[in-house]
Amino acid sequence: MKIAISGKGGSGKTTISAVLGYLFSRESKRVFLIDADPDGNLGLAMGFSDEELSKVVPIVELKEIIAERTASNGGGYFKLNPEVDDIPEKFSIRKDNIRMLVLGNIKKGGSGCYCPENAFLRSVLRNLLSQKQDVVILDMPAGIEHLGRATADSMDSILIVVEPTAKSVQTAKRIHKLSADIKIKKILFVGNKISGEVDKKFLDEAFYQNSEMFIGYIGHHPSITNAEQKRSPVYTASEKLLNEISSIKEALL
Repeated sequence: MKIAISGKGGSGKTTISAVLGYLFSRESKRVFLIDADPDGNLGLAMGFSDEELSKVVPIVELKEIIAERTASNGGGYFKLNPEVDDIPEKFSIRKDNIRMLVLGNIKKGGSGCYCPENAFLRSVLRNLLSQKQDVVILDMPAGIEHLGRATADSMDSILIVVEPTAKSVQTAKRIHKLSADIKIKKILFVGNKISGEVDKKFLDEAFYQNSEMFIGYIGHHPSITNAEQKRSPVYTASEKLLNEISSIKEALL
């Protein structure tokens, strides 16, 4: 199972990524959680300590390894498919069956923009997505810049997290278009921070043309804030949260 999770900043995509990773890991599956958001805090959501997080080196910052593996010399020539088989295990931190990897800030530019760092990142992603027995969950920024057509072809689905606000809906629709443009096989939505029927109705009306793509709703859980304040894993916040995301997990299968 290979899932990308995206949404407007603050929509709750990191919480959902962490809880889904935990739920899959309880089935004795090896899970790779990929923090692909430059402003990400997936490690905090998983309850890793400051000491553990201090050991994390974002993949894009492995300058010497990237230069060596891509054979780049500053002249504009480099390998597009460098050797990366050892990278996910070597540079991830672990909690039981879960491995967390941080990609770092991908370089942006025009449609022709490419560089050794981007080639290396995409090779790492392709390597992870080719491991058929593993569950891979990507916590993505709203721009989904890390996913190109080749990478998207290996994704089973993208889960777009949307809150009942106009700004979140606007971002979700933009992500939907980007996902369709790069031909992700299955595009799905989940409503988050839902306080009642009024919120559900708001999203139903906003996405009336794509209503069949909604696979679930998650309530507004103040207990998530409590877990964050205690530096506890977000999946310990409440049983109701676990049950809601467990239903979404089943809908993804």
